[in-house]
Amino acid sequence: MTKTRMLFASDFHGNDIVWRKFLNSAKIFSCNVLLCGGDMTGKVMVPIVRHSDGSYTSTLLDQRYRITESDLDAFKHEVRKYSYIPYVCTEEEYQKLNEHPEEVEKVFEKVEAESLKEWMDIIPQKVGKDVKVIMNAGNDDKLSLDQVMRNHPNVIYADEEVIDLDGNHEMACFSWSNPTPWNSPREAPEEVLEERLERILSNVKNMKNAIFAFHVPPYDSQIDRAPKLDSNFNVVVEGGRPVMIPVGSKAVRKMIEKYQPLIGLHGHIHESPGIYKIGRTVCVNPGSEYAEGLLKAFLIDFEDGKINRLQRIEG
Repeated sequence: MTKTRMLFASDFHGNDIVWRKFLNSAKIFSCNVLLCGGDMTGKVMVPIVRHSDGSYTSTLLDQRYRITESDLDAFKHEVRKYSYIPYVCTEEEYQKLNEHPEEVEKVFEKVEAESLKEWMDIIPQKVGKDVKVIMNAGNDDKLSLDQVMRNHPNVIYADEEVIDLDGNHEMACFSWSNPTPWNSPREAPEEVLEERLERILSNVKNMKNAIFAFHVPPYDSQIDRAPKLDSNFNVVVEGGRPVMIPVGSKAVRKMIEKYQPLIGLHGHIHESPGIYKIGRTVCVNPGSEYAEGLLKAFLIDFEDGKINRLQRIEG
């Protein structure tokens, strides 16, 4: 009998602590698969300016720091704890970025790729060689990161692919979402998502045992509820509480209703962890509290077309 134990988590957003907890989980829970569901990179770049006297200065959370060479690595680690990306540069480079704001995004993209590569580089230190580390992207991950993951020897990059997990279960992966208020790098109208999903799913041989690892959850599934925003992107509050609305993908829901896979693995909406059933299909979203350094995940045992364990993990 074939048994696969997977730990599934998503939406790390550059938090180094959560990523290391994710990798450490392979040994703690005796997993043979780790699945990262996307949205890996941080959203803010923190310049650390190198001066001619060998010192550095930086601003973190509105506080100004002067840093020595011996303290540089520790400060960079501190920056990553807040899900920010440190960028060491000269005074001249820093001045250029201030004078040419259009260059900031190019540098940020480069630093994101370097940070992601550093994450993948440490996998052999944390994870046994028999463990598959499967990476998907999310709507916040820039398209340039695809090549970084696809070329890295320590991971299997699965976006828009169907991969054989263990001989009994195929996993179809998809990183894109329906439109969001944030105009993120990977989002498209529902009709486009449906067309692309159909193309991917045409490669699945055994839909009954299939796993859908789609970053965005299905629409109106309780695991896709997020705060309603007004025209100024402020949270709408009624009766002292945020108004929560479904924001998942209708195309994703349609695919789950149509094909009824074994399980759907989703992320994207941090505020809505949980389990929801659509027909025979169990859909899960571990949620995310990356800013708190907290790993939220599901531990799943697959065995011969069945789910023998579906356990929430948090810590």
